[in-house]
Amino acid sequence: MAQTPTANDASPVLEVRDLQTHFFTRAGVVKAVDGVSFTVRRGKVLGLVGESGSGKTVTGFSILGLVDAPGRIAGGSILFHGQDLAKLSEEEMRQLRGNRIAMIFQDPMMTLNPVLRIDTQMIETVQAHAKVSREEARQRARDTLGMVGIPSPEERLKAYPHQFSGGMRQRVAIAIALLHRPELIVADEPTTALDVTIQAQILAEVQKLCAQTGTAMIWITHDLSVVAGLADDLAVMYAGRVVERGPVSETLDAPLHPYTAGLIGSVPSRNKRGEPLRQIPGMTPSLLNLPGGCAFRTRCPKAQEKCRQDPPFGELLPGREARCFFPYNVPAGEAAA
Repeated sequence: MAQTPTANDASPVLEVRDLQTHFFTRAGVVKAVDGVSFTVRRGKVLGLVGESGSGKTVTGFSILGLVDAPGRIAGGSILFHGQDLAKLSEEEMRQLRGNRIAMIFQDPMMTLNPVLRIDTQMIETVQAHAKVSREEARQRARDTLGMVGIPSPEERLKAYPHQFSGGMRQRVAIAIALLHRPELIVADEPTTALDVTIQAQILAEVQKLCAQTGTAMIWITHDLSVVAGLADDLAVMYAGRVVERGPVSETLDAPLHPYTAGLIGSVPSRNKRGEPLRQIPGMTPSLLNLPGGCAFRTRCPKAQEKCRQDPPFGELLPGREARCFFPYNVPAGEAAA
């Protein structure tokens, strides 16, 4: 059994290296994830952001081994405490999923069975990975429901999913993910459908969990306002690739990549009253027909002829990486070697 991690341990929980997840369709090969790399450490939250279709959800599913045909991991490695998850069998992954690695889905009904009571589902989840009595499993389920702010957890254990509001169902799904105090949680926009008050409560619980137990988390979202207050580090994805990576506060205050700057600029609170809402022009290109060179160049205000070449991903400032020939906020001659 793995030792309980502590938030003070800075060793990586997860290292994703050059991950490539492709979908082999009749129309061609869709490179949904194309060379993605990042590291998540104990007690830290990595925000994975981007528009719909950027590849962030497929990245999360790849880590959990949940990519269905015609998709498959075509290259790279997913190292969980040094063990490559991409090389494990389905049975080995099943032992990890829900136990040491958990996923919180955007739709709670992907986690919950509508015809089973909550206590049945949570107790079965506990006993699938831990040899404990039914009463011990029930106690753990009750305590975890209380942890995510569900009132009267003993009574709510006897309820069915349809007897909960959408926000409460999502809390139950989050509680199920937390049952085994996993070392890594992949959260795929789990608060998108919730009202702002409940969202804030759940984000506070998540931060507390990571700080107290050392759980590492990848928070997948398109909402920069959420990751601003939650994440430690930020990885911005566009067209299947990470285009910028760095500490969250520095990245949001002084973005390097024009796409990151466009995402930040399109947040309504950043626009002056009475002015038109700023937005990134154009649409995300089809992954079957990406433009040559930089995939963002057809929408980029700084695009030049050189952008027809593929820009390398590298360190432009200390601890700050981006995939761009003409980045913002990098003084001439001061780029990191």
